[in-house]
Amino acid sequence: MKREIEETANKMVEELRGRQNPDGSWSFCFENSLMTDAYMIILIRSLFLKEDELVYQLVKRLLNMQTAEGAWKVFEDEEEGNLSATIEAYFALRFSGLLDEKDTRMKKAEQFIKDNGGLEEAHTLTKLMLAIHGQYEWRYLMPIPIEVLLIPGTFPISFWDFSSYARGHIIPFLLVRDGRYHMKTPRTPNITHLFLHARREQDSESRIFLLEKLKEGVKGLAGLPDALRSQARQFAHDYMLKRIEADGTYLSYFSTTFFMIYALKSFGYREDSSVIRNALNGLKAMIWQTDNGPHVQNSPSLVWDTALICDALQESGLSIDDETITRSIGYLIKQQHYKFGDWAIDIPTVSPGGWGFSESNSIHPDVDDTTASLRAITYSASEQPHIRQAWERGVEWVLGMQNRDGGWPAFEKNKTKGILASFPLDGAEAAAIDPSTADLTGRTLEFLGSRAGLTKDHPKMRRGIGWLRLSQDENGSWAGRWGIHYIYGTWAAVTGMRAAGVPSADKSIERARKWLEDIQRSDGGWGESCYSDQKNKYIPLSFSTASQTAWALDALISISDRPTHAIEKGMRRLMDLINDEQLAPADSYPTGAGLKGKFYIHYHSYKWIWPLLTFSHYLNKYK
Repeated sequence: MKREIEETANKMVEELRGRQNPDGSWSFCFENSLMTDAYMIILIRSLFLKEDELVYQLVKRLLNMQTAEGAWKVFEDEEEGNLSATIEAYFALRFSGLLDEKDTRMKKAEQFIKDNGGLEEAHTLTKLMLAIHGQYEWRYLMPIPIEVLLIPGTFPISFWDFSSYARGHIIPFLLVRDGRYHMKTPRTPNITHLFLHARREQDSESRIFLLEKLKEGVKGLAGLPDALRSQARQFAHDYMLKRIEADGTYLSYFSTTFFMIYALKSFGYREDSSVIRNALNGLKAMIWQTDNGPHVQNSPSLVWDTALICDALQESGLSIDDETITRSIGYLIKQQHYKFGDWAIDIPTVSPGGWGFSESNSIHPDVDDTTASLRAITYSASEQPHIRQAWERGVEWVLGMQNRDGGWPAFEKNKTKGILASFPLDGAEAAAIDPSTADLTGRTLEFLGSRAGLTKDHPKMRRGIGWLRLSQDENGSWAGRWGIHYIYGTWAAVTGMRAAGVPSADKSIERARKWLEDIQRSDGGWGESCYSDQKNKYIPLSFSTASQTAWALDALISISDRPTHAIEKGMRRLMDLINDEQLAPADSYPTGAGLKGKFYIHYHSYKWIWPLLTFSHYLNKYK
């Protein structure tokens, strides 16, 4: 079987060589949920932009994704459909002007929306979009005064305690809500008949406590009410403009930029202002032409894909002198950050040295992209002083980002106040804060152990391992955050602990091994549903996916001194998933995570990256 694995790995290497861009990067689609496609139609029509062909193509794509029952889904095995996705697609299609309410497809969508509770049961993001267009009443949304933005960081709870990702979205939300802004034009469809009844949830004790604390902080501000409100609005305006990247987008995300445009409109900006014009150009640059038509990526994954591919190719045997590697490393070095971002508020003595997810990202680095990029440049760092300098700056930044509990976050250190998970925004428990997670902690330990030479006896490694031990589920798995879900978290935790020197006989490792073997499918692979992160328990798929099979195998390989039956069976299935073009579901199922129940990602690069890495680790270990 080793020869077959070698042949498959070599074929993948040559395919990746052929796909490399002249600048050394690799471009793959970051295919997310349909929200961005729907919102782009809404944006174009509401601002009267001359983009009829783009609208037509986006409409065609959305219609191709509609189920026979009239709904839209965010992952293949989602039962019946997704209410928020269906509302967004329905409103966008109506807004396009290409379909009216009498169209059979629209009638079916309407019925699905009514059968599932109407507009009031949608995700908060969906409601905010609808409120901006006069389809939802502001009084039912986010009862937060904009003055909370002025609460000083010394107060027990302030705006600065939210994660950077949450802050980026909260700012435009508060601006549009403060002015009860709505933008209705002759083109805007009226779908208020789908607002069936006012949803009146009884606030939990934690939410009541949070709202009272925020109001208490506002009361403590010195100044007249009108002056404070004006000051808060100006703060929100300036916060966004200071974080606009060179491509015109706000923090390099479609979602933040979309809401920023309407927030600026509420502030008095015209559609032809340079800020809005540049933002629109930045969003259009995010469009990827898929086999199913144009798709608007929420954030292009150029840096992430390039770093992971560069590392996987080196693990497969390409040397640092290979032209493919030298070009990609040259590209990655240029993407390292030199600006201080919001992360520096908590670690002001640490110099910039991280990497972001997108090429346009210059101030919003994250730990995962940074360790991925550092892995890719590690071997070259020993040969070239300027790469060594970049590598050392990156390592210093990563070490400085460790949370006080011992784990690692995504974007900022110690944004872990659990009370903020009660913020009136669906998914706040995952997005409002930036806690330590098994995948980020495990991947960081893996880099520090395998590439930076730190062992389990190093204080930072010891604390990271300790956090992983405490966060392991009783069944032996770990929950992931940015991948689906338990397989992803368990792979990261196991490979991280093993790279740090934790022995295979360790109880935590042994429990994880047993869990991975227990959930192996009869076909030899692994497949986990996006439902896992919503139901907080492992939910299997009816088929295996390439990335999840590779993750599970990579973890088992790191544990086992020789190939086990589970590994051999899994490797055969992984080769089938790579070589058999008939296994389409395994290639397109989303295994990346954004917001549970709302936003999942199919990384088109993953069918190359993780299988190639796993093939290489198998061959290198079991020669």
